[in-house]
Amino acid sequence: MKNLPLFLIFFVFSGWLSAQNVINVNARLIDSTHTLEIDQDIKFVNTEERELVSIYLNDWNNAFSSKTSALAKRFAEDYARRFHFAKDRERGYTTINSIGEKSGDSLSWDRPGNVADLIRVKLNTPLAPGDSINLHLNYKVKIPDDKFTRYGRDDNGNYKLRYWYFTPAPLDNGWKLYSHQDLGLQYLKPHTVNISIDIPTEFYAASSLDLLRTQTNKGYKTITFSGDNRVDSKMYITKSYIFESIGANENQVITNIEDEDIQFDVKNTLLERTISFLNRRLGEYPHENIFITQEDYLNSPIYGLNQLPSFIRPFPDGFQYDLKLFKTITNNYLQNTIFLNPREEKWVTDAIMVSLMMDYVDEYYPKMKLIGSLSKIIGIRWFHAADLEFNDQYQFLYMNMARMNLDQPLVTSQDSLVKFNKNIANAYKAGVGIKYLEEFLGDNSVKKSISEFYSKYNLKPVTDKDFVEVLQKNAEKDISWFYEDYVGTNKKIDFKISKLKKIDDSLQVTIRNLRNNDMPVSLYGLVDGETVYKEWVENVRDTKTVIIPNYDFERLALNYEQEIPEFNQRNNYKGVSKLLNKPLQFRLFQDVEDPRYNQIFFMPEFEYNLYDGVSIGPKLYNKTVLSKTFNFSISPKYGFTSKTLVGSASFYNAHQFENKDLNLIYYGIGGSRFSYGYNLFYEKVTPFLVFSFRNSYLRSNERQRLSIRNINVKRDQNPVDPLLIPDYNVLNVNYSYSNPNFLKHLTASFDYQLSDKFSKVSATAEYRKLFTNNRQINLRFFAGTFLYNDVRSNDYFSFALDRPTDYLFDYNYYGRSQGSGLFSQQIIVAEGGFKSQLQPEYANEWITTINASTNIWNWIYAYGDVGIVKNRGDNGKLLYDSGIRVSLVQDYFELFFPVYSNLGWEIGEPDYDQRIRFIVALDLNTLIRLFTRRWY
Repeated sequence: MKNLPLFLIFFVFSGWLSAQNVINVNARLIDSTHTLEIDQDIKFVNTEERELVSIYLNDWNNAFSSKTSALAKRFAEDYARRFHFAKDRERGYTTINSIGEKSGDSLSWDRPGNVADLIRVKLNTPLAPGDSINLHLNYKVKIPDDKFTRYGRDDNGNYKLRYWYFTPAPLDNGWKLYSHQDLGLQYLKPHTVNISIDIPTEFYAASSLDLLRTQTNKGYKTITFSGDNRVDSKMYITKSYIFESIGANENQVITNIEDEDIQFDVKNTLLERTISFLNRRLGEYPHENIFITQEDYLNSPIYGLNQLPSFIRPFPDGFQYDLKLFKTITNNYLQNTIFLNPREEKWVTDAIMVSLMMDYVDEYYPKMKLIGSLSKIIGIRWFHAADLEFNDQYQFLYMNMARMNLDQPLVTSQDSLVKFNKNIANAYKAGVGIKYLEEFLGDNSVKKSISEFYSKYNLKPVTDKDFVEVLQKNAEKDISWFYEDYVGTNKKIDFKISKLKKIDDSLQVTIRNLRNNDMPVSLYGLVDGETVYKEWVENVRDTKTVIIPNYDFERLALNYEQEIPEFNQRNNYKGVSKLLNKPLQFRLFQDVEDPRYNQIFFMPEFEYNLYDGVSIGPKLYNKTVLSKTFNFSISPKYGFTSKTLVGSASFYNAHQFENKDLNLIYYGIGGSRFSYGYNLFYEKVTPFLVFSFRNSYLRSNERQRLSIRNINVKRDQNPVDPLLIPDYNVLNVNYSYSNPNFLKHLTASFDYQLSDKFSKVSATAEYRKLFTNNRQINLRFFAGTFLYNDVRSNDYFSFALDRPTDYLFDYNYYGRSQGSGLFSQQIIVAEGGFKSQLQPEYANEWITTINASTNIWNWIYAYGDVGIVKNRGDNGKLLYDSGIRVSLVQDYFELFFPVYSNLGWEIGEPDYDQRIRFIVALDLNTLIRLFTRRWY
């Protein structure tokens, strides 16, 4: 009887193993056509408590076959153009010859809902719970180019195979059906896999599976791999053996990660150290081979390190390679042993991986700076960024999204995360959360819990709730807030000391929680900037008052050592014996925020227009690298052509709202003074209020915006051509809707303006669509009318057909008053949107136009504009123009060559060079958005 528990454990474990699916693959590589011919057997076990009438199989290679697949849509959402414009021969697909039972009976199948990468096999008889069926499949796989996901066939003729054979979709209280979206690991139940593949004799094969044998035949060789309890079986088939196989403890590490010319013995030492660290902190890896590739690393790099040029080496020899190895091995370690749902529960492995990376750096590279030895260079070392340690990046990059109100709960499905969160911020938030727990508990219980979790659930079914239960079991404090508030929501953390009162030798401190959560906060007493007292304060739902001893503190601070990823650390200080809560600090150039100071930055800034020339001056501002709620900027400049003082200033405050369609309200006032002509200046002052709406599904680009502002303009009188109205005031209410995407772009706006001299309304709509045949069509509609107009004798406030007068001074004209010359050829597509200069040029009653273009070849388009211009006392006049548009970067760098219009054939006119129009966007922030739009 004493052996009964052991017998029960063996019985349950062997029963669980027998419930695993078995996959046998016989494949042949046809190098000339980049295809695999596959015969495959699947032993599928029904692990549900219900009959199955069909079985679902993943065919993720076929996701590359269509421009409308979930994978293609994901690429389009991320503005990844390569897939849409790829040639058909570069894409992959699957051709199915037959699906049936191994006994010989054929089975019908389909792709339900036309989902490209999913197969539904309909069974002839229902499959009872616990029963199994043996399927036989014959099909051909066309391997895609590797430029889409880094897996596939590369330019050197090597094959990097992933998701290349059929796998059963997982049964987990129902089918879990996921399409390939290049999000990482495929969700599978662990299975036994046996692969026999025929490849040309000049090729080599490598995999994490166990190599059983290699048999050479005439013209080809057969390589056989096998593995148990597997969820991933990448395979590389290469023309030369590009991998190193390095023994590390009991494991064999097979890798081709770029090694920075590090000596083999150094690599061996680093690998052994990494494996020993993971064995000590987690437990032994159950498989013999650890297969890590350069593609694995590049798909989940250490951001910051991967952006450094190869000639910049600010870190000690081996540091970058060591961390690349450590992260990639740890990822591999966890993904192949902890069988969570990688779409829904990836935060657990992220939390473990990032926390282990932080511990590894602390242990072997203590006090390593974020920018390495660059922090010692004169000029750079003056920045607070140079003070940041390497591990500070995790909280910093997560806070980037929190400050932008784009952070998402850690439990959010991977396919619903914005790219920055999916690739960076959510993993970093998870890891920082583990360190937050460690600091709060003040012991080794979190490290113990991670080790226990790995040992207990290694190669076993597991959920994220199991991880949380292990953490709570070993914690001596209540940590329910960790999952409920930190993991399960995107609630920010923000505390402040609202009151401070001295009572004899003690201090009465009132802490206020500015957010609705139950997270704990640390309270510090400081003397000369050093910590002399610390305690954790819990259960601060609204406010909480604590009594602490007074050790002659100069200041009190919350979260002083920044162990908490807090939204706003600038309000955490309270002076005890000091008058100011924080000292004032001036810094040259924008820097990383240092919450210990009230920071003001200054830097040189320049602008350009034709009349002021190059304007240079200091910019005084408070914006740090991370966004803030209150911002000011004062920027006086000296214009070297106008020889006078110009510049701008703005002050505004923002209020963010979490998980609301109305996500932001900001208000403030701005002003500017520049030249609008030679020796002619304008002054503009604008108070404003803006309501910003965003789709609660953050991957959507849908936005709405309501802007209310009052524009006050004063202009110098022109002695040659006196202004009818030099000073004016316009109330402007504008509603805009935008949903820009790579495949389909839609924007619309409604604008109302009211002045003492006129009132007008206008509507604009733009639609852009890229079709599957790569044909693009662009349409724009504009209509505007005056409600009343008392200044018809002057067209300054009229609607413009081609080049608006910009009386609100909103557009970045480089020569706004020029009627001839190069600067007069700059256009901003607004109002009528015409490219040719036609008469009547303005409308003082109403106007309606349509602008259209379509591509002829790549970035060359044909355009055409048509519209009606109506002036008081005249009949409406039909106008049109057409020509060639060269769009180097759409909306940023474009040229327009008119061909035919109401003027006739413009292309043959002697002054044709003066009729060419251009769009040039030199504003740095505008250009930055061109590259960051795919991340946010």
